[in-house]
Parts: sequence; C-alpha cells; structure tokens
Amino acid sequence: MEGEKKSSAVSDVGAWAMNVVSSVGIIMANKQVMSSSGYAFSFATTLTGFHFAVTALVGMISNATGMSSSKHVPLWELIWFSIVANMSITGMNFSLMLNSVGFYQISKLSMIPVVCVMEWILHNKKYSNEVKMSVIVVVIGVGVCTVTDVKVNAKGFLCACVAVLSTSLQQISIGSLQKKYSIGSFELLSKTAPIQAASLLVLGPIIDYYLSGKLILNYKFTPAVVLFILLSCTLAVFCNVSQYLCIGRFSAVSFQVLGHMKTVCVLTLGWVLFDSELTFKNISGMAVAIVGMVIYSWAVEIEKQQQGVIPKSIPNAKNSLTEEELRLLKETVDASSEVKDSDGSMKV
Repeated sequence: MEGEKKSSAVSDVGAWAMNVVSSVGIIMANKQVMSSSGYAFSFATTLTGFHFAVTALVGMISNATGMSSSKHVPLWELIWFSIVANMSITGMNFSLMLNSVGFYQISKLSMIPVVCVMEWILHNKKYSNEVKMSVIVVVIGVGVCTVTDVKVNAKGFLCACVAVLSTSLQQISIGSLQKKYSIGSFELLSKTAPIQAASLLVLGPIIDYYLSGKLILNYKFTPAVVLFILLSCTLAVFCNVSQYLCIGRFSAVSFQVLGHMKTVCVLTLGWVLFDSELTFKNISGMAVAIVGMVIYSWAVEIEKQQQGVIPKSIPNAKNSLTEEELRLLKETVDASSEVKDSDGSMKV
C-alpha cells in the first residue's frame, strides 16, 4: 500500500511538472512565433489547429502501433466536446482582441469560482472552508501580479463570458468523460484531437482574418518559422496530454488553482529572457499566489484524509479469520453435514 501511494504521488507530481513545463515552454515558443519582434505569425487559431493536427497524428500512430488502446465513446459526445473546446479557444482569442489585458486576466481568474459553481450544480460537489479560503488567496495573488488596466465593452464582455463558461465546461467534461467511459487521458485526447484539428484548420484562417486583417496565404514561411511552429506543436502535444492527465487525476478546480503556477513561471521567465518589467507589485502578487497554492494543497490533503478515515479502516479490519471464527465455521459445517446425513439426502 505504501509503495502504491508513493508511486501515485510520483505520477501526480510528474503530470503537474509536465503540464507546467510544457505550458510555459509553449508560451515562450509562441511568443517568438507570433510577436512582432519575432516572426509575426499572427494566426493564433490556425496555429492551434496545427497543434491538434500533430496531436491527432501522434494518437493515430500510437493506436496503430499498439502503444495505446481505443475504447468506444459515442460520436455525438466527441463532437459536443469538440464544439465546447473550440468555443473556448475562439472565445479566448476574441476576448484578448476586444478587451484590455487587465480585463482579460480578470476573466481568466474568474474561471476558478465558475468551475466551483458548475461542479456544484452538475455534480453536487461541496468544498471545505479551507479550500474556499485558499482559492480566494490564489485569485487575489494572481490578480495583484497580472491585472493592470481594466476597460470593458459590450462585445468584449460577451466574448469573455463565452470563453470562461466554455473553458470551465470543457475542463469539467474531460474528467466526466474519462470516468463515464473508463477511458484514459491520451485515449480521449486521441479521439477528440482529429475533430478539433479539422474544424480549426477550416475555420481558423477565417477567424484569424477577422482578428488580424491578414490572410495566412500571404504569409511568407521561412525555415526558421517552420522550425519554431514544429517546436510549438511538439510542446502542444505534451501540454494537451498533461492537461487531460491532470484533470483525470485531480479535478478541474485543482487544475485551475495549481495551474496558476504557470502564470508565476511565465512572468519570471519573461523577466529573465525577454527583459519584461518585474515590479514589486508583481513579486508581492506572486508570493501571495504561491501561499494560496500551498494552502490549497494542504486543504485538499486534509479532505482526502478525512474521506479516507472510514474506507481505510474497513480493509484492515479483517485480514484473516480468528481461531474463534474458524471454530464457529467448523461447527456450522459439521451441523449441516449431520442434518443432511440424517435424512439420507447426502453422505459426507
């Protein structure tokens, strides 16, 4: 049992580490690909389509070589999930375009309470006071270090609402589908990635033209930008797999709360690699966010221990029969044998 717990803990840490490293890595790669100081590839939705196309290819190769199995999931559920996921991507892109950076960050922070409320409505999930307190601390910390100017307009507010609701529903659905069909994270991703890739590659250039006013057909691809796009796609595979893996192992709320560690890493790496400004406000906000994440981890562990008190006592209560139980069992068998022997129906 102790060995299994240690193995599970190592797997959990590995899943989180892969998600944080790949997420931060893909942000750094995309910054080089999309920024005006880099390669100015301003086609975010189409780039996401490339990501899912490579992910789908990896899934097909894995299934063909027998490295992973494929379980049945109804097509309508896969299509529904893909629509929600694509609404999340498109909504986030439009929200970033139409809103100020400050309001965009606030909308992302609102996902934590929105996920909590949606899980309460859909799954009747309840949270302890410690968990609620830690969520508030994390939101305050990340808000302090990321939110700057806040300007709101009607279209931007609507896009932000669509993005937050669809992203929250997507993350909850990942865990629900995995449990409902007993399917692994990579198997589920392999089934949804082709649908998302096809739809994003068809609609992506149209959406990107509306966002940037540029046609991808007019963009000049160089070996350097192709190399960075391939790097971004490779990191996206690890990012997508680790996201499904983390939500399957934990919950959408845990993924959102601890996922803000990526925000801290991005701000720090931006300061180190890209000479981004790192003020006392950023540093103090990051410190508060980290404290909130530590409190959240502690609160979740307390919940697990409280929930495990009764179940843990049951398996260990009877590891073997006592001598008294063996004696009573033997007497019962002997009595049964005598009854059957007396009426002649059975000889022992």
